[in-house]
Amino acid sequence: MKKTWLITGCSSGLGQHLARAVAARGDQLVATARNPETLRDLAQEFPQTVRVCALDVTRPEMATAAVAFATEAFGGLDVLVNNAGHGLFGAIEETTPDEYRPLFDVNVFGLIEVTRAALPVLRQRRGGRIVNLSSGAGIAGMAGSGYYNASKFAVEGLSEALDQEVAPLGLRVIIVEPGPFRTAFLGRSITVAKRQIGDYGQTAGQRRVYRDSNDGKQAGDPAKAIAVILKAVDSENPPLHLPLGPAAHAMADRKLAAFRKDIDAWRELAIATDFD
Repeated sequence: MKKTWLITGCSSGLGQHLARAVAARGDQLVATARNPETLRDLAQEFPQTVRVCALDVTRPEMATAAVAFATEAFGGLDVLVNNAGHGLFGAIEETTPDEYRPLFDVNVFGLIEVTRAALPVLRQRRGGRIVNLSSGAGIAGMAGSGYYNASKFAVEGLSEALDQEVAPLGLRVIIVEPGPFRTAFLGRSITVAKRQIGDYGQTAGQRRVYRDSNDGKQAGDPAKAIAVILKAVDSENPPLHLPLGPAAHAMADRKLAAFRKDIDAWRELAIATDFD
């Protein structure tokens, strides 16, 4: 059966690849971006099944309007994909509020407002999916990515709670945790802290080096990532967590092992904390 999708952040990156794949398989799609002109070619290629809509996720009224537009165009909504977001590299001390607050406005609060706008419509069709784009940065922290980590950790916690709330209603949440894929993310989608502190050169500073040396060279194939996402959305039993690529899986394995090591080492002392 055809599904109706609303995807945020379709002008570039995995959102762009996913929008095209959804349209190519014949599903109905409302593709959104801050500048909808970037999506006109897609709409012209699939005039019967694709609509485009302006959406700045930091403006709740635009999220409400986008959901209403999808409902009016296609009669409802089956899949919401919260893809809009960007990254920020810099040490915690280096980065200023005017650099990190906009990150949370988009990656966290924007996702929340789009989700809140879509839930009343999604609840009308049992069996729907909410796909939240996290990152390997949502699995484990890394020097130089602390604020980006924090925004994606927030997405992970929110998504886990939301899945528990909506699963009894027939909806499921999928947290997509991509490793490095060859998109424009390391270029146009990354902000770098203006201030640099020499003491952090060999820790946080290496994220700047990584960006400069890996943009356009990432090992991950976006088309293969999208194929996995589509399979998860179509599954009757989708995963809550979906790490994508070997780097993301290695990160998850290291995080689980380190977490287990700390728990086991301190268990006897740490559990003895209830009242006698």
